[in-house]
Amino acid sequence: MTRKVIFDTDPGIDDAMALLLIEASPALDLVGITTVFGNADVDTTTRNAHYLAERFGIAAPVRRGAAQPIESERRPAPVHIHGENGLGAADLSHFGMPTPHPESAAEFLVRMASEMPGELTVIAVGPLTNLALALRLAPELAGQIREVIVMGGAFGYGGRRGNVSPVAEANIANDPEAADLVFTASWPVTVVGLDVTAECILRNATAAQMAEQAGEAGQFLYEISRSYAAMYKHYDGIDGCCLHDVAAVIRATDPDLFETVEGPLRVAIDGIARGQTIQRPLDQSFPPGAWDDVPAQRVCRTVTAGAVERLFVERMITHSRVPAS
Repeated sequence: MTRKVIFDTDPGIDDAMALLLIEASPALDLVGITTVFGNADVDTTTRNAHYLAERFGIAAPVRRGAAQPIESERRPAPVHIHGENGLGAADLSHFGMPTPHPESAAEFLVRMASEMPGELTVIAVGPLTNLALALRLAPELAGQIREVIVMGGAFGYGGRRGNVSPVAEANIANDPEAADLVFTASWPVTVVGLDVTAECILRNATAAQMAEQAGEAGQFLYEISRSYAAMYKHYDGIDGCCLHDVAAVIRATDPDLFETVEGPLRVAIDGIARGQTIQRPLDQSFPPGAWDDVPAQRVCRTVTAGAVERLFVERMITHSRVPAS
């Protein structure tokens, strides 16, 4: 049985990889794309989502989401990672900014969940602002969502810490208040953080194979990821690029590849640790305080990283060979 998915995203080079993987995955049924600020401003990420959907025949509707965090100022976009247009080397000069749909991303999430209660999985790979706004709009939403899979955070497993501060990962740091609201809501959350995503590498040789065998989508992803891979080579010495957002999609289709730890989650919202994700261990007791009545959520601790790369490339190649309907 396929999972109905809403993809909450800030495209983004690895977001584009994840979106095309969702479309290529028989186990997933993409019913909506919601955009948010992050890798670029929200007008640009929305334009990118429309561009990807139009170019690659993705039928799911796109809804523009939040332009800024719920309580703080927006951080500068990481142009050194995703480029000025968010999609690296892609030439989007011919593709104009689409007119936004009057329904916001938060309103779309609330409506879709009410129409399909218990069926929707939200895969969120940007700041969690849209989900927080949706919860504020309709608190009952938490009881209508099957699962929220979040690419974000870092918990120290395997020595992995933050990537925008010693303790904070970018998606969470972009809106810590929203992330804390999402993590403490009563819906099931699985966090796919840097602890596992930094282990999942698309090697340059494998990317070249995908370019040759996965049709137009494979060639496109190869081209836009060259600057991304060069950045990883420069900063981390990696011969390839991390599959951060792809790993979150693979968690939805192949959860057995991930080992998880359960416990309540909170996000630091003040001071030098702002944006840090913290999981309370279930085997320890603490005095009454901020952890009271916080639901246990799952955090991915380990991953079979080679399988993530393999499944991504295999599914892209297989999908490219399916005749267009």
